[in-house]
Amino acid sequence: MKARALRALAQREHSRLELARKLQPHAADAAQGALETLLDELQAQGWLSDARFAEALSRNRATRQGVARIRAELRLRGVAAEQVEQATAALAGSEAERAQQVWQKKFGQPPLDAAERARQIRFLLARGFATGLACRVVPPVGSDMPAE
Repeated sequence: MKARALRALAQREHSRLELARKLQPHAADAAQGALETLLDELQAQGWLSDARFAEALSRNRATRQGVARIRAELRLRGVAAEQVEQATAALAGSEAERAQQVWQKKFGQPPLDAAERARQIRFLLARGFATGLACRVVPPVGSDMPAE
């Protein structure tokens, strides 16, 4: 089971919860304590780190997603709230710039009607950007210049 855990960690960072779920089917029912012991050992040796996982995931997702969506994904993967905040704190400052880049890459030109503008705003909201920010980034209908 340790070899399987190390192989998974060699491929990419994992959170403790994520790795436990991955190894669960391979642990015997009586060996549930052994799984927790293994995870503790991997953390003590520095192979497994929720903080490092949170940092890697937030850096990877930052070019495509907003802070809200990254935070939700980290919480879903079992990362503690304190580590989630630390990993995403730096992203908050560049949120507007990143939202503008995501919008520009996907659409690149102002919407022609209100329905199209609403669709573009919903796209940014689904990516985890704040409502106010999405409304500022998407230019008004009929404008000839991109927002911001």
